[in-house]
Amino acid sequence: MPFELWTVVVVPFPFVDAWAGRLRPALVVSDPRCLGNHVGLSVLAMITSATHSPWPLDVPVTDPASAGLPGPALVRMKLFTLDDRFVERTAGTLAPPDSAAVAASLGRLIGDGVPAAMPS
Repeated sequence: MPFELWTVVVVPFPFVDAWAGRLRPALVVSDPRCLGNHVGLSVLAMITSATHSPWPLDVPVTDPASAGLPGPALVRMKLFTLDDRFVERTAGTLAPPDSAAVAASLGRLIGDGVPAAMPS
């Protein structure tokens, strides 16, 4: 089942052994029309409550209730691809101001205006 962009999902960590991992929230940052609908995978960003160890491009979640999070959290630009079958459940959806902030952070990460193909 493909997941919509900006959906907060709950997935097992670590991914190498889904049965031994702890469940953690993650944010879908891929459009299902480009990936999930075709191959059953989603690109996710880590969500953490670890505010004591900031990373560049961290985005605070200002509306954790909409996202289905129990309290303050950060979207961390620690990205990974996961088979949609490993998603345990959906938790919520980022509020529009939060999704706009994450989109801006992703743009800085990959570079706004990245050409579709690198010149040879």
